[in-house]
Order: sequence, then structure tokens, then C-alpha cells
Amino acid sequence: MNNKYLKRSKISEPKFRELVRLFSLDIDAHNISLLTHLNRNTVNRYLYSIRKRISSFCEEESPFHGEIEVDESYFGGKRIKGKRGRGAASKTPVFGILQRGGKVYTEIVPNCAKATLQAIIRGRVDPESVIHSDSWRGYNGLVDLGYKKHYRVQHGKNEFVKGKSHINGIESFWSFAKRRLMKFHGIPNSTFYLHLKESEFRFNYGKQNIYKILLKIIRNKPLF
Repeated sequence: MNNKYLKRSKISEPKFRELVRLFSLDIDAHNISLLTHLNRNTVNRYLYSIRKRISSFCEEESPFHGEIEVDESYFGGKRIKGKRGRGAASKTPVFGILQRGGKVYTEIVPNCAKATLQAIIRGRVDPESVIHSDSWRGYNGLVDLGYKKHYRVQHGKNEFVKGKSHINGIESFWSFAKRRLMKFHGIPNSTFYLHLKESEFRFNYGKQNIYKILLKIIRNKPLF
């Protein structure tokens, strides 16, 4: 079957475009299956492949420059009394970089140690950038690494904005991503990365035509 978006197509191009359109509207697999009359397993297979294309596309978003916000957040796991944030047990740590007026980039990390976070910053952020962060010790020494300026807010002292210094932008992404992911009622570790990158993509391109962007991405590199 002729379909420029799929290498070995078993569905028509109009049917596939409809699937992509529904996905772009953030409709879940169950309802896409009902609306397209496609088997649920078939829909899941296509959505998995689309998310892989999205993830690859997002990984190309660098370098970041200008006014940059950095922060970490924790996803999933069970909350244990007395354990929050960086000390939370059984949660997945995610590091984020946001360029003010631009895009966000996220990366799952093994820990939030200085060496881990600063290796990502060096690889993704232009040295001429101004960096904004909270007071986490993992950000100590960024100016010594060659970054132009580094401003910090002291969240532990209830300081969230200090002049132009804040990390409200990246924190708005964390809220957006966690709110989105709640609708799945739990995501396996094996696919969390793909869902995280999808949230990143939707946050970055939410004011544009996501449907057309997805078709272009897939047309450039057809599925399967």
C-alpha cells in the first residue's frame, strides 16, 4: 500500500494521517483506536514509533544560549513521609535546561551529583550564557567552568525570585509534564523516556501546528 510516511505500510496514508492528527491532539491510544477503527495493538505500535521519532528530534535541540534556567525534578515512585525532592526514594531523577524565550531540554540522570549535571550543561549550553539555578550544590563552580554569569535563588529560604533571577520557566515545564503524565495512571520505566520526550516536544511546540510538524518529521524519516 502506497504511504510516504511508512516504509512497509499496512494502512492507507489518509488513515495514518488521521492517526497522527488525533495523536497531535493528545488523544490516548484507546480513543484513537475507537475513532480510527484500528486494532489497539496496531495503534500502540504506531504511537511507540512516533514517540521514538519525537525523542530523536528533541535530542537535536542544542546548543542553548542566552538566559538559561537549570533544575532537576523527580518523577514516579511512592512518596515516603519525610522524603521529598532530591531525597525522594524510588523516583526517577530528570535534569532540565530551559532557554528563556526558547525551548526546554530534558535528560534522565542516574543522580543529581555535580559531575553528572555539569557534564550535561557543558555539552548543551553555550559558555557565553547566563545561568539561573537554585542553591543546589550540584551547580557550584559554573563560573569557574567558563560560564559568563551564574545567578541563584535560595528556595530553602523561601526566595523564589531575586530581580531577574528565578527558575519559574523550567518549573512551569515540570508542572506541565507531570500533569500530562498523570493521565496514563502509571508509565513503565521502559517507556518513561519516550513519554518524557513527548511532553518536552509538546511544551516546545504547543503554540505551533503539532500535526504538521509531526508529518514533516515522519516524512523525513518514515516509520518501520
